[in-house]
Amino acid sequence: MNEFDTLLSVLDAWVSKTLVILGGVFYLAGTVGLLRFPDLFTRLHALTKADNLGLGLLCLGLVWQTNSLAIALKLLLIWLLALMASAVSCHLIARYALYEQKTSTKGQS
Repeated sequence: MNEFDTLLSVLDAWVSKTLVILGGVFYLAGTVGLLRFPDLFTRLHALTKADNLGLGLLCLGLVWQTNSLAIALKLLLIWLLALMASAVSCHLIARYALYEQKTSTKGQS
């Protein structure tokens, strides 16, 4: 193994670790947004955007480490399914909140 191969393996490890750490940072930012923002809609926005990006970076970092195409495709499939699930659940929660706001204001007038 020559110096170039050693450098590439070290670079691969650093890129993968950086992506995984960035994914964790985005997860943390989404959690802070969930706890700190004032209303439901801004909380949902912060949580879904940050967590989707965090999961994408985490999966990309894990794909970078794997040598198997099957495992890489499974990780990407997990990310895509989570993207769809979070979009649908966020939409349903927001629609229900809007519905509750409209029905609560009708009863007051």
